[in-house]
Amino acid sequence: MWDVEIRGMTSAHAIIAASIFMATVIPVVLVDNFSVYGTHLVWLYSVACSVAVVNIAVFWLLGISPPTKKNTLNYKLSRLIRSCVYFVLSCLFFHAVVVLYGAPLIESALETFSLAVLLSTLTTLRCLCILGPNVQAWIRVFSRDGWVAMSVWDTSLQITSSCSIVGAWFGAFPIPLDWDRPWQVWPISCSLGATGGFLTGLLAAPLWIRWHRKQLTYKLK
Repeated sequence: MWDVEIRGMTSAHAIIAASIFMATVIPVVLVDNFSVYGTHLVWLYSVACSVAVVNIAVFWLLGISPPTKKNTLNYKLSRLIRSCVYFVLSCLFFHAVVVLYGAPLIESALETFSLAVLLSTLTTLRCLCILGPNVQAWIRVFSRDGWVAMSVWDTSLQITSSCSIVGAWFGAFPIPLDWDRPWQVWPISCSLGATGGFLTGLLAAPLWIRWHRKQLTYKLK
């Protein structure tokens, strides 16, 4: 059972990682003078949209999303609306946090909010896909006790979300340096760091779970 779940998660992560690669390559053909540095917001939203669509499709096809207690149209519509509200609130939350950490409040506000959208896509959207708009489930996964005994997908969510946020944080370190490099323009290094951290989490999660699967199996009993 564990091998089947880990293989499924590995395949899903490979598809999501490939979507980031495609989101970088396809705009080269479709957009004039496209580059990760020169037209960074185009690249950022291309990655965010690609990750969002592929995440939703993959988790829906794998049946990872939590089952609904009701199958009525109104209930499903309510879940969809709540999920959208949570995502928007997450964007505003990340925007506020980034500003508190030193990002310009007025100047480059679009760039800051775009970084918040990317972070929300890499973290909150996956929470919505795996856990649904359930605050109690989110608290269970990300609380101190959440690391004790979790499912394969919950553990994957912990690792990828943590790596994305840490990657964005590390990406901010080179910005104040006087190297005068094109990738030091806000928020290029942070968004590259977040994406790199997310990719690292996609790779690390299956390896970590496979390595610790005996402990996880024991704790789940």
